[in-house]
Amino acid sequence: MDLLAELRDRKMLAIIRADGPDTALACVRTLVDAGITALEISLTTPGAVDAIAKARAEYDPSILIGAGTVITAAQADDVAAARAGFVVTPAITRGAHRSVELGLPLLCGALTPTEVVAALDLGATAVKIFPAKVYGPGYFRELRAPLPDAPLIAVGGVDAASAPEYLAAGALAVGVGSPLLGDAGTGGSLSELASRAATFRTTLGI
Repeated sequence: MDLLAELRDRKMLAIIRADGPDTALACVRTLVDAGITALEISLTTPGAVDAIAKARAEYDPSILIGAGTVITAAQADDVAAARAGFVVTPAITRGAHRSVELGLPLLCGALTPTEVVAALDLGATAVKIFPAKVYGPGYFRELRAPLPDAPLIAVGGVDAASAPEYLAAGALAVGVGSPLLGDAGTGGSLSELASRAATFRTTLGI
């Protein structure tokens, strides 16, 4: 599967941070039912590796399930064993290096042009510009001037109103955490999570 093409087509990556594996899985199921088919379970979630393994076993490969906040090489090994489809890091971490060694598609966190180039040189499939909100959509236009072919994903403070602006500015997709998840990751309403997902889908035309 061409992850880059799939993310470009799906436009949105849901970022799930929860208080445990069961809550994370409930969020995954709600989002998939709501039509969000690219999801990242952050390793800041207790039991995240177990949640990734269970979600991967539950859904066919058309549902993209990755591991987020991968810092260490050991974490990269763990999520590979859990059959994560891709790895997301906040920066150029040891986990990023190990993911490339393992052949796992990597969405590598970066902010500056130097970091973007370093992430791509490492072998990242795409670069997660984080935190995107600090500089806004205009920053993506500036980055794409010298780096027109760099595959960039906007993450950090992206909400339903700003998401289309990032895509228009050159991001291939947006990663959305708390503006989508709300309190669902700590036991909040799943029906409200589904409603927020519908809002994002309408806004992005997906």
